[in-house]
Amino acid sequence: MAPLDLTRRLKERALALGFDRVGVAPAQDAPDYGRFRDWLDAGSDAGMEYMRRHADARAHPDSILEGVRSVVMVSLVYGAGGPPHPSPAVGKIARYARGGDYHHVLRARLEALIAWLKGEAPEISARAVVDTAPLLERDFARLAGLGWIGKNTLLIDRKLGSFTFLGALLVDVELEPDAPHATSHCGTCTRCLDACPTDAFDGPYRLDARKCISYWTIEHRGPIPDEAAANLDGWVFGCDVCQDVCPWNRKAPAGLAPELASRPEWDGPDLIEWLGRSKGDWKRALRGSAMGRAGRVGLVRNAAVALGVAGRVDAAPALAARMADRDEHPAIRDAAARALGRLDAPTAPEALRGEGTPPISKSRGPSP
Repeated sequence: MAPLDLTRRLKERALALGFDRVGVAPAQDAPDYGRFRDWLDAGSDAGMEYMRRHADARAHPDSILEGVRSVVMVSLVYGAGGPPHPSPAVGKIARYARGGDYHHVLRARLEALIAWLKGEAPEISARAVVDTAPLLERDFARLAGLGWIGKNTLLIDRKLGSFTFLGALLVDVELEPDAPHATSHCGTCTRCLDACPTDAFDGPYRLDARKCISYWTIEHRGPIPDEAAANLDGWVFGCDVCQDVCPWNRKAPAGLAPELASRPEWDGPDLIEWLGRSKGDWKRALRGSAMGRAGRVGLVRNAAVALGVAGRVDAAPALAARMADRDEHPAIRDAAARALGRLDAPTAPEALRGEGTPPISKSRGPSP
């Protein structure tokens, strides 16, 4: 089958499977790989070792599929509505995590696309990639014409905005490539940079994970230092601030995938209830959720931090119970003790009121 015809039919099939956009990029060196290495060298990865372990593999997609010739990039809109407006006892969860786990949703559709492709050309080798393989997805999405990389380091589509998931299909045949998205439409706007509660951007296109709310609430393990805790702005999993203020998201469509629709329990969670929820209930709640990345320990720790910073005195009994439980995870007990210290509650011993935890790093550097 001619490359042009196969490409056209492949795109039609991808859209029929529910993806919102699809484009093709040639398999080549990742254009921003050098900036990615500079970001690592500056320490802006905040010690996320998996970034460093597979750093070399991100230079070219042939590290994922030997003989790869083309990278098919797809995007899928998620979420709906504006930013959350919680009361002090209600946590904020990033829009992408309020529904089903996007890894499963995108992978299922990409695997269906592979099955179709094998039916058309059985000799083709292909591999689906959803966020976990060493691929600089945004680089290849731009090369495939899906949008530009904004000043907040996220891919922005003029029609879809930035609340989109990216997936990739690597194939060992040459497909007809799309024209790269060569222009930026951010102009002089700096709303995303100015709105960041933690000042995590060291200028346009440079995000320091050491100051990013998403890093502290998702990737970080152990206690959260006081300086970082004070600036989490009520977020208990991820952060959408730099997207919520982006003008390109004002008229962006809502996501249509039913699997990604927000679950009621994640739209406005009661953080005091989180503190008392059993481990079994947490296990059931996190089944099929992207929030499993932080797990019960991370989420309860974050809830304790948020309640303390918000000054919720009514949370003191639940915080005290978590701190007093000797079988509880140390990160949760630490967070509960610090929160009680902020509330000046009598159940918080002086020895546990925020002492012994190093401050957040002040250094910054570029990011990819």
